[in-house]
Amino acid sequence: MMRILLVGVPVLLAIGSVVVAVFGSLWWITAAVVFTVIVAIGIYDLVQKRHSVLRNYPILGHLRYLLEMVRPELQQYFIERNFDGRPFDRDKRSLIYERAKGTAAELSFGTERDIDAAGYEHLVHSTAPVEVPDTPPRVRIGGPDCRHPYDMALLNVSAMSFGALSANALKALNAGAERGGFAHDTGEGGLTPYHLGGADVVWEIGSGYFGCRTEDGRFDPDQFSRKAADNRVKCLSLKLSQGAKPGIGGVLPAAKVSAEIAEYRGVPQGEKCVSPAAHKEFSTPRGLIRFIGRMRELADGKPVGFKLCVGSRVDVLALCKAMLEEGIAPDFIIVDGAEGGTAAAPLEYEDHVGLPLTDGLMTLHNALVGCGLRQQIRVGASGKVATGADIVKRLIQGADYTNSARAMMMAVGCIQSQRCHTNKCPVGVATQDPKRARALDVDDKSTRVLRYQQATVAQASKIMASMGVSEPSGLTPYMLRKRIGPISQQSYAEIYEWLAPEVLLNDPPASWAADWEMADPDSFTPAPWHQSARG
Repeated sequence: MMRILLVGVPVLLAIGSVVVAVFGSLWWITAAVVFTVIVAIGIYDLVQKRHSVLRNYPILGHLRYLLEMVRPELQQYFIERNFDGRPFDRDKRSLIYERAKGTAAELSFGTERDIDAAGYEHLVHSTAPVEVPDTPPRVRIGGPDCRHPYDMALLNVSAMSFGALSANALKALNAGAERGGFAHDTGEGGLTPYHLGGADVVWEIGSGYFGCRTEDGRFDPDQFSRKAADNRVKCLSLKLSQGAKPGIGGVLPAAKVSAEIAEYRGVPQGEKCVSPAAHKEFSTPRGLIRFIGRMRELADGKPVGFKLCVGSRVDVLALCKAMLEEGIAPDFIIVDGAEGGTAAAPLEYEDHVGLPLTDGLMTLHNALVGCGLRQQIRVGASGKVATGADIVKRLIQGADYTNSARAMMMAVGCIQSQRCHTNKCPVGVATQDPKRARALDVDDKSTRVLRYQQATVAQASKIMASMGVSEPSGLTPYMLRKRIGPISQQSYAEIYEWLAPEVLLNDPPASWAADWEMADPDSFTPAPWHQSARG
């Protein structure tokens, strides 16, 4: 009956309108056309076989798809509260926008967060705060084998490739980083002119070796050495995995491999561009560490490190054993948390694979300390770092500096529409469509990047001063506390285990002993992992 009414009534109205239109006015002619279109849609809905809803509810069923289309906007602008939006809540987005614009990023009338809820964290202020330093602290990166150390800022632009971001977005990020004296990571898509505008560059190389690859997809040492010699390239980073999708590679569809992208990545134009899940140049922890040493020599002693999303403690310990046995160590390691998200990824990987930044960061930090390697290796942290408090928390948890991707995207105009993978970014940030990218004014947005980074680092310095310390080395796990129940809260020093220097080499604690024993510098998959629980 419903289908008869939904189609039959418009049919009768259309027939009546046509009859009247023959003898009537322009208004009736218009009505006849409209009703005829509606009838055509209704008939199509009845005979098509793709959508069951439309077959049962012709015409009316289209409302479902209309509401589904505008649901993200309704959710973001009318439904979500200031503190519970995802991935970034409205409070954080507003703070980023205001700092980027140079307006007051302050709120009135107190916090909206439930500070009595389990999991709530707070930083411990001092009764005797100190003065904020005139110059923000920086971190020197460069171990004993590094001949050109680099002083890294506390907050830098995290890895984002040309292909993921538009040329204008990258130019704005690079110009802001140049003016502010902080680093710009290229992402794995190659070293492009948009990354070489003048800022200090961290050149990231992934499993596709884009920008330094042979025709068959292997690492090309000559290309690498030549490009690494550029004075703007300050550090080299080897990507093992990323938080958004650890354990898988990436594919750039053939339609998106333009002449420009093909040139910078060193791949054929108009063909599918594949970044493999694993590297071809090594397959073991020992092989990785040797490759790091090779990269550093090819780069004339510039700082070389790697980025990973931590999967297991055993993996990290295997890498540490390889460093000790080979006598080679990276100058830095970047831990990417599973909450990272600038890359498009399957939902299962975004939600269920990899360790969150807090766990991954403390795992790596403790492993390096326990192996006596921490003093020569600097640790970076990336994954939803957006505020001064985020920076301080990560420093307490074991990082020396932080990188930010999505917050930097917001500083250049990203509105969290979550359409990065569609090439239809409404503000021209995550797109290769020149018509959309032209909306992004490089000069204006570069100034916003500069303002945002400076204001956020200044706030981190102010928070540390309120905690009674003038530099990151004064921070301790006692200064970060977490509520663990309705009537109790403890510091990170009490909740988590913190290893003493070289303890793993001498007398591994019981909680680490099994993983230490299992870790194999010659394998990323220890033998016990192959034993099925099913027998």
